[in-house]
Amino acid sequence: MKLFFREHLRLIFFQVFQLLFILFILLLDGYVKNSVLIYMFVLSIGLLAIYLFITYIRSREFYLHLEKPMETLEDSLVDFHETPISEAYAEAMQSQYRMYQQMILEHERKKDEHVTFMNQWVHQMKTPLSVIQLLVQDEDESPFPSLREEADRIGRGLEMVLHTSRLEVFERDFQVDSVELKPIVQRVIQENKTYFIRNQVYPDVQIAEGIYVKSDTKWLPFMLDQIITNAIKYSAGSKQKITISAIQRDKEVVLEIIDRGIGIPEADIKRVFRPFFTGENGRKYRESTGMGLYLVQQISEKLEHQVNITSKVGEGTTVLLIFPCHVMK
Repeated sequence: MKLFFREHLRLIFFQVFQLLFILFILLLDGYVKNSVLIYMFVLSIGLLAIYLFITYIRSREFYLHLEKPMETLEDSLVDFHETPISEAYAEAMQSQYRMYQQMILEHERKKDEHVTFMNQWVHQMKTPLSVIQLLVQDEDESPFPSLREEADRIGRGLEMVLHTSRLEVFERDFQVDSVELKPIVQRVIQENKTYFIRNQVYPDVQIAEGIYVKSDTKWLPFMLDQIITNAIKYSAGSKQKITISAIQRDKEVVLEIIDRGIGIPEADIKRVFRPFFTGENGRKYRESTGMGLYLVQQISEKLEHQVNITSKVGEGTTVLLIFPCHVMK
């Protein structure tokens, strides 16, 4: 209603001004029948009110639509034919919607092409990397240990790129099943065996047999790998244990990963899940990308898990991975 009157306000003022001007001309011409002049004024105002009322009734839905905020893109799709302006507006909105949909489809196509390219590229790079790792794995003389270390670092980087690209199409690339927790943790530890030894840190697994959680068998190992390799990296040379334990509660399983490394400054704790955030520790460890914990947090949300971190500088860090329910077999 307000929008309608705002649009017709100048018309109302013009009509009233025009009517008063005509009456003024008649008075100047010597026409002194006040009753007739008043009748003309009332009749003109009445006709104007009737015109505005009919116009508003015909265009009421159109003006209500314009005054109502849009919540979705589909809200712009309207079908008005009451007036030429509303019909032109409806056609413009439908045309814009079709154009926007085409832009979205084109963007999705390009994104899919990019993800496919990244996946293929990573897999192509992993093949020669696997050959290099195979060639140097049994050699202990210099420079082979350094080559192994650098090859492992490249491998972790490629895995990071691969999972980052897959995260964009996560809905098409995950399947929640009932999985046993201990074998997955042991597999991740085995894959990082050399990394543990090289950094003089030792795993301590305290997970009972038969603890099942609902998660994805591909994404869960990646999450654990990111958390565990972080724990190794920031505990390097400490000769301490990284304790990995699981606790069953009413309707959830809590996986706890504790390292006894350098810890995270309190000012950085709230920001560790931000993409590319490396914080104070990142300045000390130049290979930090700031993406590991961000990916863990993003995957956790999509799988309906929770991830929490507590830490104290000089004492270590505790990461809790909470699964909303568990299944016993």
